[in-house]
Amino acid sequence: MRLLEYESKEILSAKGIPIPSGVVVTSYEDVSPLPSPNIIKAQIPIGGRQKAGGVLEARDQKEAESMLKQMLFSNVRGYRVNRVLVEEKLDIAQEFYLGITYDTVAKEPVAIFSAEGGVDIEELARQKPEMVQKRHFSVKSGLPEYMAREMISLTGVSGKTLLGLSNIFSLLANIFLENDATIAEINPLAQTTDGRRVALDCHLEIDDDALFRNRSIAEKENDPDRIKGERKQSDFEKKAAEIDNLDQKGVAGRLIEFDGNLGLIIGGGGASLTAFDAVQRHGGHPANYCEIGGNPSVLKTKELTKHILSKPGVEKIAVIMNVVSNTRVDLMARGVIKGIIESGKNPSDTLTVFRIPGAWEGEGFKILKKYGVDYCDRTVSIDEAARRGVEKLMRG
Repeated sequence: MRLLEYESKEILSAKGIPIPSGVVVTSYEDVSPLPSPNIIKAQIPIGGRQKAGGVLEARDQKEAESMLKQMLFSNVRGYRVNRVLVEEKLDIAQEFYLGITYDTVAKEPVAIFSAEGGVDIEELARQKPEMVQKRHFSVKSGLPEYMAREMISLTGVSGKTLLGLSNIFSLLANIFLENDATIAEINPLAQTTDGRRVALDCHLEIDDDALFRNRSIAEKENDPDRIKGERKQSDFEKKAAEIDNLDQKGVAGRLIEFDGNLGLIIGGGGASLTAFDAVQRHGGHPANYCEIGGNPSVLKTKELTKHILSKPGVEKIAVIMNVVSNTRVDLMARGVIKGIIESGKNPSDTLTVFRIPGAWEGEGFKILKKYGVDYCDRTVSIDEAARRGVEKLMRG
């Protein structure tokens, strides 16, 4: 589950990470008084808002009111804007990047820092690897400030800035662990001209399978007015939702339809976005985006597999998930294989890759091996699994 920016900032602020002063606007009656000058941001669960007109700068109250009326209830990147965050504009001296995610190969969280903020960190790591520092840390100990200082100092940051950043980085790691996050990112963290360090933008994604441990966040997901997409559900998507409602076991049917030829069954949260992007990056054309998790039944997995394979133009299917703890790999394997067979297809030809490491993986891998399916354990990254899946599709 991806939190909206203001929701993420509420969590950061509660843990002591400074954020800009601001207000969330949900109606035209809320437009006054506002901080001035200010930044006006559409609250939607997706990046790339600025290029799509979802981030604007207002010089005074009159301009802010005009921009709010322009943005509120408009459509930005496929979402209806129900909430707008209006924040004070700060005078910035320098920007930094701070991020925490999970390394599925090392089976540990990894901290990522760059002295260049406000950029695509993956692109920066490719072009200027010396500008990006990474450090794994233990789930039990978190990211101690001394460890944060060591990695930050390697980028040339020193003095009071180094001490301030290391404290915020350590707090961000605690937020990541306490909320069962898959991504906790501040980009950028600004150092203002008066010496403050403030999280200008942030991104938190929570593991769907762990939402039961955090009721306040789970309640946000169940709010029907929180996020509204511009597009209407297709018949194919409605059928997938019906499959998800066959029983109460897990999730198998949150699906968005695309025009590609490779069907996808991918884990929820940040891992699903990672897998989807990786398939596209390696030249694949997804036929759908589909989250699955929480130990769905064999029946739901089977029916979802059959449904995806029934889509015209879908030639093969790829199954890619993060390391699972409360989803049984053997049940997933059994459901996918049964779905393929009941679709009248050969599993070894139809399933391009199966990457679900975790609970009961030994039994699951035995099932896949019996049918000649290429499967991956946790030593194979999500990106590499996507590459293999696309390559097999292209080979025919």
